[in-house]
Parts: sequence; structure tokens; C-alpha cells
Amino acid sequence: MSDREFDVVVFGASGFVGRLTALYLAEHAPAGTKIALAGRSESKLARVRAELPAPADEWPLIIADTTSAATLDEMAARTRVVCTTVGPYLKYGEGLVAACAGAGTDYVDLTGEVPFVRRSIDEFGELAAANGARILHSCGFDSVPSDLGVYLLHKKIQQDGAGSLTDTTMVVRKLRGGVSGGTIDSMRVIAQQVGDPDVRRVLLDPHALSTGPGERARVKRSEEPGDMAMVDASKVDPSLGGTLAPFFMASHNTRIVRRSNALLDRAYGDGFHYGESMSVGRTPVLSTVVAGAVSGATALFLGAMSVKPVRSVLDRILPKAGDGPGEKTRENGHFTTETYTTTTTGERYRSRMRAQGDPGYKATAVMLGESALSLALHRDELPELTGVLTPAAAIGDVLIERLRAAGVSLEVERLGGVNRG
Repeated sequence: MSDREFDVVVFGASGFVGRLTALYLAEHAPAGTKIALAGRSESKLARVRAELPAPADEWPLIIADTTSAATLDEMAARTRVVCTTVGPYLKYGEGLVAACAGAGTDYVDLTGEVPFVRRSIDEFGELAAANGARILHSCGFDSVPSDLGVYLLHKKIQQDGAGSLTDTTMVVRKLRGGVSGGTIDSMRVIAQQVGDPDVRRVLLDPHALSTGPGERARVKRSEEPGDMAMVDASKVDPSLGGTLAPFFMASHNTRIVRRSNALLDRAYGDGFHYGESMSVGRTPVLSTVVAGAVSGATALFLGAMSVKPVRSVLDRILPKAGDGPGEKTRENGHFTTETYTTTTTGERYRSRMRAQGDPGYKATAVMLGESALSLALHRDELPELTGVLTPAAAIGDVLIERLRAAGVSLEVERLGGVNRG
């Protein structure tokens, strides 16, 4: 990698999240970091570069297109890391993964598409591993808070000699921000493919991503928490109250966390099970009503997206890929997630992640940018894992420290024993 021209190439830099990621790198990448901007249009890339702070003035521009394998191969061969925001990844991502796997180039993206990650594992996992490439999916709000929340618990419990994790739940305690147009576009693409029985099997399998290339986990869906379940908060931890609602990103995030456990040789424990929920208040009756409404609305929306005539109507009003909120909205957004577990020795632990900025935009740009820098600038500190990986398994310790330095709060604490409150 020492002979590569660039440390990081931002592919899709003229898109909404691509511009935000480029801005973050211009403001926060260490001096001397070699960065380039890539996309289909040189004029659009030049306009983006002109709007960035001074460190970006001399960043080269690379013309690359998802429809041209040759341009993707050339781009991948020039850099240590490709940081891509070009989605939906099921439509536009496969060629770039192939290029990076073939060139031994590390790769980070923002996908929340389980079928895409499964395809990446099956088609490019062995090639990437053979060539020393780290292919990291889901390095934004999908799924860094989920993945690092559990990883922090594991490290602390291991340090304390408190056994291993058992039932573990991430609870979204606070969330303010808009729904990403890219997320909606990914849902459109998945909805169009859900009629395929192979895609449907992947979507319904709680361990769809837990195995290697060509392998399939044989588990019952009932062995893991349901992605759409309402949950009694006190069963997650006695400090919580009310009823928890389903978290709409759980169906992707939970698969990434389970893959991390598999990649780490089941380090979280044989009794580890993971789910995600969202806090809607502590009042028992009111929170149950609200949780039920959230569950019903989520199911209705997902069902509507799978019906073509209804989806056509929704397409007219929902955000499009590349759409995004204004600066004030991005700045005023924030999120707090808390992840709870009980260990095999009966101890209770909680990790917490908090960040300022719209989760799907500003905070995601921080997480994606720092993931790329972790790969590019800390290679000697990373595990020797290669192939199709996850943030926790590939860059967990380094990413935690870089995020903390960037102002993201990451904490973990022991709460006490299950019988002591």
C-alpha cells in the first residue's frame, strides 16, 4: 500500500452525503493526508472542491462511473481506501466492491441493504481476503452505534472478568433528524426485489450475514429477538420503564452485529442474542399505545413499499436519493443510543453513544470519514482480518478512539448485579 497515490478517495463526492463527507475530511483529516474526489462529472466535482475549506484546494479529481468497470478498477488501484456514498448499493455498488477486492484496496460504505452485504460476502469475500482487502459495509448511522455499542460492552466485560454477554438490546433513547433520501431509495430497491424468494429468505434470516462465502446459517427465526417486536423495557434492564417500540433500522443493524460476533470467533459468547428497540416514554399505558402505533405504522409502510402502485404514489412525496435537509436542521440533529446486557455471571452493563448532528447526514459523515481514516492511517494497529468485515471487527478499537477525538461520546459502565439493582 505504500506506493498508492492516495490515502482516501471519496467516491460520489458530488452527492449530498458525499459532499458532507468531503467537507468533514477537509476540516478534520490530519495534515498530509492524501485525498481525492471521484464521481461521474468533473464539473460537479470541481464545484464541490471549490466550496470546501482550503486544505481541499489541491485535491485531485477522478472521473469514475459505476457503469464502467475500467474506471472503477483504475480508481481502486490508485488509493489505499475508497469511501463510497453511491447508493442504492444493490443498484450501483457491486462493481466497486469487485474493483477494490481485486486491487487489494480497502473499502467503506453506508449500506443498509442486507441482500447487498450477503452478495458481497458470497461473490467477493474470498477474493478480498486473498488480496488483503478490507471491505467494510455500514459505516454510518447504519450500523456504527449498534456495532460499537456491543463491542464496547464486550471489551469492558472481558476486562472485568465478568463472563460473556447474554441477551443484549440497543435502545434508541433520543433521535432527532430527517430520514435520508438514500435510505428511502435503498428501501425502494429492496421492495422491488422482495418478490424473489432468495432475497426474501435473506431478509427474513436473522443470521443472514453471520457466515462466510457460500455458507448459510441454519437457525430458527425465533432464536433471536424479532425486528418488529414491542418490548417490556424492564426486561431489557430494571432501570427502564414503559414499553419499547421497534426501531426501523433493526433488521439491518442486528445482522451486522451478529456478523461481528461471528468474525470475532463468537467472542461475545455462546449465549449472545441481540435486538434493537426505541424508547417512546416510561408511562406504561401511553408508551404501549405509542409503541403499538409505531409498530403498526412501520409494518404498513414496509408493506406499502412492496406494492408497486402504492410505491409509485409514495415516490412522489418521499425524499429522493441526493435530497437532504438544510444546514440548520443538520446541526440541530442528535442521537443517543444505549446498549444493555446481562453477563453470564449475573452482572448488568450499559454502553452509551451520543453525537451531535443529524444522524443520517452530519453524524454519518463523521462516522464514515473516521472509518476511512482508521483504515488509511492506522494500518499497523488493525487486526489482521481481511475480506468482507464489519466496523467492530475490522477497526473497532481505532475507530472508538478516533470518534472520541472527534467529539463523539462513547461510554460503558457496570450497573450492578441482576439481584442488586
